[in-house]
Amino acid sequence: MKHRFAGRMAKILCLVVLGGSGACVAPANPQSNETYEFNDSHVHLTNNIQEGPSIRELLEMMGSKVGRAAVFGIPLQQQWSYAVDRDRAPTYYLHSDAPLYYYSFVDAHIAMAYKSLSTEQQKRFDPMITGFNPADMYAVDHIRRVLQTFPGVFTGIGEFTIHKEFVAGKIPGETASLQNPALDRILDFAAESGLIVLVHNDVDIPFANGEREPAYLSDLEALFKRHRNATIIWAHIGLGRTVAPTKNYFALTDQMLSDPDLSNVYVDISWDQAAKYLVASPEATRQTAELMRRHPDRFLFGTDAAAAPDRVSYLKTYGAYEPLWNILDRETSRKVRLTNFERIFDNARSKVRTWENEHLNDRARAYSVTIQVQENKPGEKP
Repeated sequence: MKHRFAGRMAKILCLVVLGGSGACVAPANPQSNETYEFNDSHVHLTNNIQEGPSIRELLEMMGSKVGRAAVFGIPLQQQWSYAVDRDRAPTYYLHSDAPLYYYSFVDAHIAMAYKSLSTEQQKRFDPMITGFNPADMYAVDHIRRVLQTFPGVFTGIGEFTIHKEFVAGKIPGETASLQNPALDRILDFAAESGLIVLVHNDVDIPFANGEREPAYLSDLEALFKRHRNATIIWAHIGLGRTVAPTKNYFALTDQMLSDPDLSNVYVDISWDQAAKYLVASPEATRQTAELMRRHPDRFLFGTDAAAAPDRVSYLKTYGAYEPLWNILDRETSRKVRLTNFERIFDNARSKVRTWENEHLNDRARAYSVTIQVQENKPGEKP
């Protein structure tokens, strides 16, 4: 009786304090009285030099405000080139002309951080695999090995980058492409294993005039349609630091989300650089809110915090969207901030665990067969 009364009082207080803003918080789970304002679909534990807070420090930043988080590192390490930067050690990809390179150990780092937590603490995180080169046909083998090495840990892959302003040109070797078969192999495996795909691909080139069709949208939609069995989250809805919405951006996004052949695609509104466009004015905020009302099950909120040093920094993007939270209806707001994450990530967790249970011994079986074949070959030296 006391618990039921406390639950009713909590709901009443929520309505009184938060009114009609749409920001009413929800219980983390039926067993807890703790309430949260949002789940974070996009947070980097590390930065471009693989430094950042511990996962326990991130948990403290989340506190009672953030329920769950999709957590990952940054796959691209900024090189410290003495010839370029001398004794000035760059910590961000825009701080140096030296190249970036793929850093695969990031996945082991994230896995071990997750495994250091208690079972209850682990429930609040969905780690993601990101230490692979999407232009490499062997990338899918890396993803598979990570799942088999760290079963029970990962829920998805990403955030990984195809076309991104100022980043793609800093990576030596073959440039990632939406038409590359290596990317198709990755998405095929994501569909097979149930892994969520979180991909960053700008909708347009930097500093576009906004009058022409976005440069990458048609190829991106074609990719998504080739992989309808994969669960895909398009990060930042394609926006970036210098990638602004085109003149018909909201109409094109609405068209994409209305396409029944793209029902597997979701979008996140993470990053303060996306927020600066999506809530740039009352009209932009209205258009963003209307798009969400038309497709309430397809949006997720994420901070895109990268190696946040403190709670204020971590929550910066959530605060930037205050104009949006203030005008969204309560149910749409709740889905964007909370329940879409839970539905999508819970479903992926279940599928990935099933795949792991079915394939965990694949490597051991393959090794056993190899040894047996070698032993059965007469006359060969070991």
